[in-house]
Amino acid sequence: MRASSVVLLPHAPSSVAVARKRLSSELVDSGVYETIVDDAAVIVSELISNALRHARPLPSGQVRVCWLRRGDLLEVEVSDGGAMTEPRRGPGTLSSLGGRGLGIVEALSEGWGVRHEEGATTVWAVLRAPKASGDGGVAAPAGAQAVMPDLSDFPDLTDEPGDEARNGTRSAQSSAYPA
Repeated sequence: MRASSVVLLPHAPSSVAVARKRLSSELVDSGVYETIVDDAAVIVSELISNALRHARPLPSGQVRVCWLRRGDLLEVEVSDGGAMTEPRRGPGTLSSLGGRGLGIVEALSEGWGVRHEEGATTVWAVLRAPKASGDGGVAAPAGAQAVMPDLSDFPDLTDEPGDEARNGTRSAQSSAYPA
């Protein structure tokens, strides 16, 4: 199955809830496990919140939110007008008021990164999103594991040397941002 959506939203805090609701609704309707729907909603919230806090809007004054489902993988993207700094995972200490967003995205996803296009910066994350068998939107059964699909459909994940995605490991920081 291949399903996708593109949503243009105002560069405003209210867009976070709109995107979460639409993404969650579409994933539940397509039969994705409830726990995966929750993770995807958190990821899209973090990516949009970062775009609103740290970046300019697109030339249209909006942010673009996209999601694409191919087989058991879901790619979520948020595009904005870019910023003076590169998105990177912050320290996220217990006493800090912020800096945890991309760390949360990293923990919930198979990988994430950044693409720069003319007039836009896109931050993306990929997560496994297998369909529930029978009951749409139910929690995954205990011990359930998804089979890892071919990640070659997502060149941003597999174009780095020492590709961790193919061997099932993940480093503590995104390969999109060297230390």
